[in-house]
Amino acid sequence: MPAIQFADCLAKLYCNCAVFQSTLIPMNSQNETRGLWLGLLGVAIFAITLPMTRLATGTADAPQLSPWFVTMARAALAGGLSIVFLLATRSRWPTATEWRPLAVATLGNALGFPLLIGYALRTISASHAAVIIALLPLATAVVAALVMHQRARLGFWLSAVIGAALVVGFSLYRAMQHSTDLALEWGDVLMLGAVVSAALGYVYGAKVTPTLGAEQVICWVCVLALPVTLPGTWLTWPEHSVHTTSWWALGYVGVFSMWAGFFAWYRGLALGGTLKVSQVQLLQPFLSILAAVPLLGESLDMVTLGFALAVVATVFTGKRFAVSAPAGTAVTPPAPRSTGATA
Repeated sequence: MPAIQFADCLAKLYCNCAVFQSTLIPMNSQNETRGLWLGLLGVAIFAITLPMTRLATGTADAPQLSPWFVTMARAALAGGLSIVFLLATRSRWPTATEWRPLAVATLGNALGFPLLIGYALRTISASHAAVIIALLPLATAVVAALVMHQRARLGFWLSAVIGAALVVGFSLYRAMQHSTDLALEWGDVLMLGAVVSAALGYVYGAKVTPTLGAEQVICWVCVLALPVTLPGTWLTWPEHSVHTTSWWALGYVGVFSMWAGFFAWYRGLALGGTLKVSQVQLLQPFLSILAAVPLLGESLDMVTLGFALAVVATVFTGKRFAVSAPAGTAVTPPAPRSTGATA
């Protein structure tokens, strides 16, 4: 079956990428580079989410799909695709030890993050929200260090902090162009919760990727969310006419942002190390701005390009300071993937 052959090719292409809670696999330069590129691909897919979501929901003056419906429908769409993928590839059921990380990833990535974002954007602007979201790479690195026992030298943390500061500074610069009030609001608290939610989802998803597989992880995350997202989609279905472009935008955030993007993202985290690859997220605000130029007609200025170049420098500087496990660290091979039982 083509789907099975495709899954087998992915498994062979991205082998030797296990990262365990108590055991670390030494990273080689080839895996680190591949992980960074896969992480960048995932971030690029996620970056287009913002303008696509704007197209899906519309504006206050010309509303289209409600934020609640977009949140539920995109996860439900990804859940349907996930069931097809799991059955087509005869993927095994998660083990008892894998259910807990999957549940955390489900709460973080499929439900918590989009729900908190949806509530926050009712009270603060998107530019204001971007200031808080800029903290996500650092939050992911901190969670990875605590949960997955990954360690890095001081230079890595300094690069991460500098990069996050650059992104926050840029977001503040853009926000101040529209408003002079950046006082802490309820929306700020919700956005901080969204950052923590996404960081936990990223790390716990990467935690089970070596044994379950990157594709299977996001698929099970989406399937586990279906008991909430299916009735949520039905209850929030729009009762008014909606532009065709809004439906296409919803299709993008459901198929790519909520599903396919995580294929590359989780695999990149596992291959290159969560601490290192997570810093690629620093580019996401700038990639979103670039995508908004053709999609939303927004302008691009030299200040944006300057900040983007500075952030790229911190990402690769941090990579040089990130360290692998010391020589001689025991390596536990990934568990063999069963294809005998269907999901």
